[in-house]
Amino acid sequence: MLSELRTAHKVIGVKQSKKAIRDGAAAEVYIALDAERRVTGPIYELCSETNTRISEITTMAELGDAAGIDVGAAVVTVLR
Repeated sequence: MLSELRTAHKVIGVKQSKKAIRDGAAAEVYIALDAERRVTGPIYELCSETNTRISEITTMAELGDAAGIDVGAAVVTVLR
C-alpha cells in the first residue's frame, strides 16, 4: 500500500489535495492520524462528499517518507 506512494502520480499537502479531490482527480487520499484535526477535517469532509477512498497512516513522518519527501506530510493524494 505505502510502497506504491513513492512512484505514484500524486500531490502532497492539504491545499493541492483539496483541489484534486474537488476536481475529481483523486483516486485515493492518505491522511496521517497524528496531523491536527483542524487541518485534516476538511479533507475527510470532501472525501465523504465525493466518495473518495481514504487510507489512514499512523504518523506524518511515515507518510512523508512513503511519499519520498524528507519532511512529514499530513495528506498525500494519489491521482487517477
